[in-house]
Amino acid sequence: MPDTTARILALRAAGTSLVVELAEPVPRVLHWGADLGDLPDTALAALALTDEPAVLNNSIDIPRRFTVWPTEADGWSGTPAHQGHLAGTSTAPRLSLAGTSYQPQAEGGELSLRLTEPTAGLDVTVTYRLEPSGVLAVESRITRHEDADPTPYDLAQVTTLLPLPRRAREVLDFTGKWSRERSPQRRPLAFGTYARQVRRGKPGLDSPYLVTVGAPGFGFGAGEVWGVHIAWSGDQQYLVEQLPEGAGAHAAVLGGGELLRPGEIRLAPGESYSTPVCHFAWSDQGLDGLADRFHTLLRHRPTHPRSPRPVILNSWEAVYFDHDLDRLLRLADKAAEVGVERFVLDDGWFRGRRSDNAGLGDWTVDPVVWPEGLTPLVDHVRSLGMEFGLWVEPEMVNLDSDLAREHPDWVLGPARGVGPSSRHQYVLDLANPQVWDYLLDALDALVDKYGIGYLKWDHNRELHEAVHGPGDRPVAHAQVLALYRLIDALKERHPGLEIESCASGGGRVDLGILARTDRVWASDCIDPVERQTIQRWTAQLLPPELVGAHVGSGTSHTTARVTSDTFRLITALFGHAGIEQDITRCTPEELARLTAWTALYRELRPLLHSGRTVRADLGDDATLLHGVVSQDQTAALYCWARVATSPEGQYGRVPLPGLASEATYQVRARTELGLPSLHQTAGPAWLTLALDGWLTLPGAVLAVTGVPMPNLNPDQALLLEVRRTEEAAGA
Repeated sequence: MPDTTARILALRAAGTSLVVELAEPVPRVLHWGADLGDLPDTALAALALTDEPAVLNNSIDIPRRFTVWPTEADGWSGTPAHQGHLAGTSTAPRLSLAGTSYQPQAEGGELSLRLTEPTAGLDVTVTYRLEPSGVLAVESRITRHEDADPTPYDLAQVTTLLPLPRRAREVLDFTGKWSRERSPQRRPLAFGTYARQVRRGKPGLDSPYLVTVGAPGFGFGAGEVWGVHIAWSGDQQYLVEQLPEGAGAHAAVLGGGELLRPGEIRLAPGESYSTPVCHFAWSDQGLDGLADRFHTLLRHRPTHPRSPRPVILNSWEAVYFDHDLDRLLRLADKAAEVGVERFVLDDGWFRGRRSDNAGLGDWTVDPVVWPEGLTPLVDHVRSLGMEFGLWVEPEMVNLDSDLAREHPDWVLGPARGVGPSSRHQYVLDLANPQVWDYLLDALDALVDKYGIGYLKWDHNRELHEAVHGPGDRPVAHAQVLALYRLIDALKERHPGLEIESCASGGGRVDLGILARTDRVWASDCIDPVERQTIQRWTAQLLPPELVGAHVGSGTSHTTARVTSDTFRLITALFGHAGIEQDITRCTPEELARLTAWTALYRELRPLLHSGRTVRADLGDDATLLHGVVSQDQTAALYCWARVATSPEGQYGRVPLPGLASEATYQVRARTELGLPSLHQTAGPAWLTLALDGWLTLPGAVLAVTGVPMPNLNPDQALLLEVRRTEEAAGA
């Protein structure tokens, strides 16, 4: 890789930049955020000069610098870049720059810095890769020298950190629970460390997801924001930290990494540890601008789904564990009639699986329920022109299974015995080569025999006491790596296979798992009231085509709330759409509405799955306006939804975000899915016209002044379509 003699290096892309000075002994981050332009040497020197802070009273006697690998050797009293020891020694690392690789590109590029630490015998390589989207991917690799002290180096933590300015003073992250994932929470940034630790063996239903810090009051459409996401499907740690003395010339730091358990990473000479990629992004266009960077990043991956996302019917809420061939054949018939393109058989098909307390691990078709195997159903589904998919949960096992009885030593847990079950199940030790081979062979055989094109891959419990083998060694890190290898190997054998990441719903939604899967299940809850919020915030990281969004029956399985089919159908339109109900029990009117919905989805998915996601700042969580606008601003689809009552009778003028103010547009209400119930007697006047057909309005009215919106009753939604015309805005 090429070296460089320059002392200050910059990566630039999509209006953002990273500037690093090759200072001694450790390079320092001069800037991360807005693009500073193509600075001449004099400007770069000025940037370095102004990065020198004051020397404070009662402080170290040189200016503190914020380096790429901050430790106490820099006078850094915050969270260090790494912690570890050699049998209780070598706990104060002092690193120095040993090599640099710099590969700038027209949009982005890569900077790699090699540091060395002779006392513990460590080489550290920090790699910054700025993508054309403006997302900065940072990963590190720590390697013991071949001739180092043979004592294992116990690596306790590695944290990737980048600086924040003083104006970044408000933190947004997420929490949640089963059926209410990605619930946002905000707080002012105070002095000290705000840390979110994940100890669940997966990101979890309460995942911090994407930690964002911004200028106070930032919203969807405005404000300067900085964010980080950890692309890792196991234990994690996010942090925002502000010390009274700052971070060099900066005010605070943002970062994270894998949360390592004690004794988990022990490096012998020649061994290495690679961190998960931390994805950092900056925007001066609010949360929508930040989301757009991540959506662009994902859509430009070589592995991103390119084919139209098929309408799915998943059998879970239709039949649960009641697998009867005749009933499923009738369900498939109805699915084909309404326009379903992929039929997925959920839990209950394998040996001994009549409830959730038995059978996990025995990945062969139950001969009692399915005497001819799945072939009759698979053949029938394909004869109707649909793809066939199957639910699996390979990482888990019930003790009431042939696998657990034959191989009790394959179950994760302390040597003295496993702890309490969760959903009647335990975790298999994927890092055990025998377990890994068994699962790959079992899944490969299923996919091969039935020509399965899609697996719904579930993960329904957390990893407590994730230890195994002699001395109860921790294996949570190895478990994630083994999972990645398993999925990669299965896809290598079956290149067309698609996989959905499901984990009690949305418990494993991260860019690590999405590097090898094709969509996520955002939540087990498809109640449209809850889903409006869940999908709204899942979109902060993921574009709609990667997020499963299904329509269920009138009474929600998870909340028992009763909602109209119009509201359910409109809500499920904004994602990778599917059906999750027994449609053999639907009335002819309900089936006609479902058929119209699948046709509308097929019509609109080119826009929905390629455009910019936009969300309005309304100041009222009872009412939501969100949509997708084409990249060239020529087409858009919006959802105006109400999930609760609020004091307002009139909302005033509401702008439609994302449109071009200088253009002229036509707008109409899409009525195929029905109209919402209104809390009013008539109007507004423009909507009355838009209900009858296309209404021409200038972009300045739609995007800037806004239009008065109808007052909906709770649990209602209205669908608006917008298209650009050639008519001049002033005509």
